Formats: sequence, C-alpha cells, structure tokens
Amino acid sequence: MPRLVGINHIALEVGDIDEALAFWESIFGELTLRGGRGGHMAFIDMGDQFIALARGRSRPPDRARHFGLVVDDKEAVRERLRELDVPISGERGLDFFDPWGNQIQVVDYRDVQFTKTEEILRGMGLDGLEKSEGAVEELRAKGLAG
Repeated sequence: MPRLVGINHIALEVGDIDEALAFWESIFGELTLRGGRGGHMAFIDMGDQFIALARGRSRPPDRARHFGLVVDDKEAVRERLRELDVPISGERGLDFFDPWGNQIQVVDYRDVQFTKTEEILRGMGLDGLEKSEGAVEELRAKGLAG
C-alpha cells in the first residue's frame, strides 16, 4: 500500500494575485517565488514546499476549513498581524483569515512534530532551529527521534 509522506503544497483561491502577494509580504517580508509568476497563479516558496495562489475565488469563505502553516517564530507572526490590524482568532492558537476568507492556522516549528532536515533548514537560513522537549517526546513516542 502507498503511504502518505507529507504535503508538497497548498493551493489557495484568491481574488487577485498581486493583492495576495502583497498581503503575504506584509506579514512575512520578501517572498521567493517558485518558477516565477503566471497570470493566474503564483507559487510562494517555503524551502522544499510551496503555497500556490490561484486567481479566481469560486467558493464563499468556509469557517471550518483551514490549513496549518509552520513558522520559525509564532509570536513574531502574532505581533506582525496585530501591527497590520489583521484580526486573530483563538486565544491559545494563532488563526487568521486572508482577505478572501482562507483560514490560516500558524504553529511554531519548535512545538510540533513536523521536521525539516538539517540541510533544508540550513538552505532556508534557519540553522539551529530546534524542537521543544514536548515535540521531541512526541517524535520519540512514534520512533521518529533518538
């Protein structure tokens, strides 16, 4: 049987590619685009993964559907969202909506089981980013850490 090994990309419908890229840059700074940008699509690079932005919102916002975005500093994202007056949902978590109703949940790399290899972290300029003891324990319990 085939096994799931990860997520290559997430595709988000947006109303306008330039506006969407400006929104993402306002939060995360300068973006690297994978393969450039076409008229109806743009691909935000995240090392070995990416986010695909597709012009043409066809569905209304859905308050239950979301995806989790892993960042190197969740609290820095929270602060940036506050500076930009982007409403934050959840008291413990960090969820927000883009202008087209896509719900984004932010989690800190240090606190979740999701991992990148040393080589990928180094290539992304994230050398030394380490896991919390809780995340390491979760990985150990699954036989995924020493």
